[in-house]
Amino acid sequence: MTQYSDVAAPVVNAPAPARDSKKAPTGRLIGLDLARGLAVFGMYAAHVGPDPDQGGVTGFLMELAHGRSAALFALLAGFAVVLITGRRTPKTGRAGRQAVVKVVIRAVILLALGTALTMRGTPVDVILAFYGLYFLLVLPLYRLGAGPLAAIAAGTALVLPQVLYVVQQAIGDGGVRSPGEPDGIVSLLFTGAYPALTWIPFVIAGMAVARLDLAATAVRTRLALTGAALMITGYGGSWLALHLFPGVAHAIGASTSAGDGASVWWSDTAGYPSGDTPAWLWAASPHSETTLSILGNTGVAIMVVTACLAATDAFPRLRSLARPVIAVGSMSMTAYVGHLVAIRFLGIEELPGLPLHVLLCFIAAAMVFATVWSRFQQRGPLEWLMAKATGLARHIC
Repeated sequence: MTQYSDVAAPVVNAPAPARDSKKAPTGRLIGLDLARGLAVFGMYAAHVGPDPDQGGVTGFLMELAHGRSAALFALLAGFAVVLITGRRTPKTGRAGRQAVVKVVIRAVILLALGTALTMRGTPVDVILAFYGLYFLLVLPLYRLGAGPLAAIAAGTALVLPQVLYVVQQAIGDGGVRSPGEPDGIVSLLFTGAYPALTWIPFVIAGMAVARLDLAATAVRTRLALTGAALMITGYGGSWLALHLFPGVAHAIGASTSAGDGASVWWSDTAGYPSGDTPAWLWAASPHSETTLSILGNTGVAIMVVTACLAATDAFPRLRSLARPVIAVGSMSMTAYVGHLVAIRFLGIEELPGLPLHVLLCFIAAAMVFATVWSRFQQRGPLEWLMAKATGLARHIC
């Protein structure tokens, strides 16, 4: 049995398709849990890993995790919505109403939990409250097919970053806030670390991907090519803009403490948008909240998901070797909240910038806990509580 889980996803069994030359060897999408586990570890790296500014191989790997792991997390949120409301065929009637209520309950719990953790002074930008809002905002789209969802994801990626820039200028906020600021609605929508206006495209894209027959090799191949095209368009488009229009890199560099905007086509090391120049709209750094950033990060997320699905089907032994990571992915809410509690308990305040062994200890602890727990329970502790809470939806007529 495969456990599809997200920061708020249920346990679902996927039907196994008949073997044929066009199908992957198995319909079990256990690769989703592998991708989710990798996303969790990427968030760990962004929070308790070494500072990317240190350079070298370690700095490069840390920078890859920054922002892109959160984008993968958001893309997988789209899977959660679709899995709850009906993956290949959206639920209707009483079942549909119950599914909608389940999503709403999950969203409310995540909003409350995320806000509580933020107000407790957690020294990282907690994604949970944003995550809950994403669920609510995309819920009206749950009956759409893959084509319309993909079109909406593309449209929102093209339009909403420009809208966000205008809104931030209107309210006099450059979009940067300090960890620990309570997640009010303005922060959740416009000025927070993961503003819904520019992170919703990831979720909708995930819904579109979830609607596809992911057990089909041809579908996975097209997805991988689509992901590569998006990545090249996003990061490549930003690189070209910075090199073809020198004024763009200069304007961005002048607005950052780093004084160099040459790396913003892929990296956050130059800093975050300050709101004092529209040149930032040409950046593709993970937290720049631009169209090119969304395209590039979506491409990376799709490629990771596709690779995980293909690898777990093509190499059965990989499932055993990666079982600890898969176990973490199956209880990602527990793993994510657990590392926040550990950061608070250990009194860690300066993030990132910790030694590499601290990150490795966090990862090892999560894998050991998840592996042992999964031997006795199907769901992680917080996933079990979430399932109990959403069970109230069964009373909906």
